[in-house]
Amino acid sequence: MDFMMIKEIISCAFILAGVFFMLVATIGLLRLPDFYIRMSAITKGSTLGVGLILLGLGIYFNQPSMLLKVLAIIVFTFITAPVAAHVIGRTAVQNKIPFWEKTNLKEFKKYLHREHLEEVVSQDKYKEQKLRKKNAARDGGAK
Repeated sequence: MDFMMIKEIISCAFILAGVFFMLVATIGLLRLPDFYIRMSAITKGSTLGVGLILLGLGIYFNQPSMLLKVLAIIVFTFITAPVAAHVIGRTAVQNKIPFWEKTNLKEFKKYLHREHLEEVVSQDKYKEQKLRKKNAARDGGAK
């Protein structure tokens, strides 16, 4: 086996691993139950997938300038993707996007209390809206 063949096999392995992680992330986006879990899956899977694909391309082209650019893109992606996911998640919490009913929120409620955001985090905002309407109709009818 010559050097070119080994380089192509290693490059192909990295690219296929990256495609696999991106495929798993896409399946997670389609199948997972709520916004927060979907966002976690797509952020982790796509970040790792893009990193592996770029690493495979850097190995394949085998030029120092190309490898330097690829590594810079990988570092930038690994820094910005989790930060962006965190900001999106905090915004979702502030906009009261509901959590999956099986999500354990004990520690999260402690955080809300500590940060003086004591509003109840609704498991199902639609049930909460129906209850408000029902209570409003009952209170309006009693007067």
